[in-house]
Amino acid sequence: MRKKGVRTVKGLVKWFLPFYLFTFLPFTVSAQRLLTLDSCRAMALRNNKQIAVSKVKEDVAFNIRKSARTKYLPHVSAYGTYQYTSKEFSLLSDEQKANLSGLGTTAVTGIQNTLSNITSGLPMEQIGAVLGAMGMNLDGLSQLTGQQLQGFAGKLNGLGESIVDALHTDTRNLFAGSVMFVQPVFMGGSIVALNKMADINEDMQRNSADMRRQTTLYNTDKAYWQVVSLKHKQKLAEAYLDLLKKLNSDVHKMIDEGVATKSDGLSVDVKLNEAEMTLTRVNDGLVLSKMLLCQTIGLPINEDVTLVDEDKENIVVEEVVPALNVEMAVENRPELKMLDNGIQLTKQLTNVLKAGNLPMVAMTGGYIVTNPSMVNGFERKFRGLWNVGVLVRVPLWNWGDVMYKVRASKGATSIANLEREEAREMIELQVNQNTFRVTEANKKLTMAKSSIERADENLRTANLGFKEGVITPTTVMEAQTAWLQAQSQKIDAEIDVKLSQVDLQKSLGVLE
Repeated sequence: MRKKGVRTVKGLVKWFLPFYLFTFLPFTVSAQRLLTLDSCRAMALRNNKQIAVSKVKEDVAFNIRKSARTKYLPHVSAYGTYQYTSKEFSLLSDEQKANLSGLGTTAVTGIQNTLSNITSGLPMEQIGAVLGAMGMNLDGLSQLTGQQLQGFAGKLNGLGESIVDALHTDTRNLFAGSVMFVQPVFMGGSIVALNKMADINEDMQRNSADMRRQTTLYNTDKAYWQVVSLKHKQKLAEAYLDLLKKLNSDVHKMIDEGVATKSDGLSVDVKLNEAEMTLTRVNDGLVLSKMLLCQTIGLPINEDVTLVDEDKENIVVEEVVPALNVEMAVENRPELKMLDNGIQLTKQLTNVLKAGNLPMVAMTGGYIVTNPSMVNGFERKFRGLWNVGVLVRVPLWNWGDVMYKVRASKGATSIANLEREEAREMIELQVNQNTFRVTEANKKLTMAKSSIERADENLRTANLGFKEGVITPTTVMEAQTAWLQAQSQKIDAEIDVKLSQVDLQKSLGVLE
């Protein structure tokens, strides 16, 4: 029965083990990332928010430049309006309307008065002769002055009223619409200056993106090598702690045998406590440094990462002999390029302001539709017409407004030039300092390597003498402390060489 139970357990283990290995083990292995410096840089460039902002700003500058180009082209606009007025426009006065409405009556009355004046002083024989010459007689005259004159008056009155009605505008409800275009011909150079400003702004955003990129790479390199430095110091602190633990064990054995004093044991205990405290501080610093690195490269801050250079016995350092090259820095630094862009922008702004004192010429044209229409008299219809014209604007007097603005803009250009000169001096100083730092870091690394050899030999001799009983524990601890300092100085020197080279590349503007 027992054998059967054992076989059952073995069978379960045999079945469950592959399932565990293929299901859970991949998650365990992939939980820890292995990163190189290049992969950290790539992740930082891909995930950095400021670089993303710079890319958006480049797109904004590109669209602004495209917008500025459209200022050379004609702009077409459509307009529509409706307007109601309390009174209508009238081409005739009220008196003129009344006269036109009574046109026939007035005319007939004038004819009758004229005929009466003509015939009033003549004898009947002469009146008959006159009427005979006109093909009329006295009976025809009486008929003309009666019914026919009244009909004639009615027709003329109707004609007058039709004229009044034809000139009735009814402009209280006015509809209008138009399609207009404006083609700039000469704007005082303002459009040219605006387009140059758009080009400069686009170049400035590219330089800003380059500066963000180099800053991101610089911060990534610093965070990476900081983690590597603390990891090596962690191993060093653990090795030093192991040495002290062994020494502490040996000293307490010697105290038990009576060949060492309690004072020696207490001294070792104190050193052991200090070593444990140092290891704790290094561990804490390593955790915080990894958090900073993860934040820099876009990973969760608690992500468990391992760097390739952590586990190497020695940090690979390429000693570079720096060459002082200030002109390279002046040519490559994006900060100086941005300041140059700022100077150019202020100059073009001055040109835009100067255009305020120059004449401006533009061509205009379009199609206008109105209701009521005036194309064929006043009609309650939509009718339109084409039009083409030239618009000229000539500034005459503005109390020196443009002149003052131009002076202020030139002052801004002077300020930008001074800031650029100051920045160039600071960059020259920075290049000289970083070149000196690289040289000194190389010297310190050479000296640190020499100190390592002496410290190793000193520790070996001290341990051998302690075993032989000719060297006290205090001397051994001094040798161990000297070995710890030499190893720590070597790590600092290696990291300093790396960081000084990065600083020099950044100051030269060639950090890639």
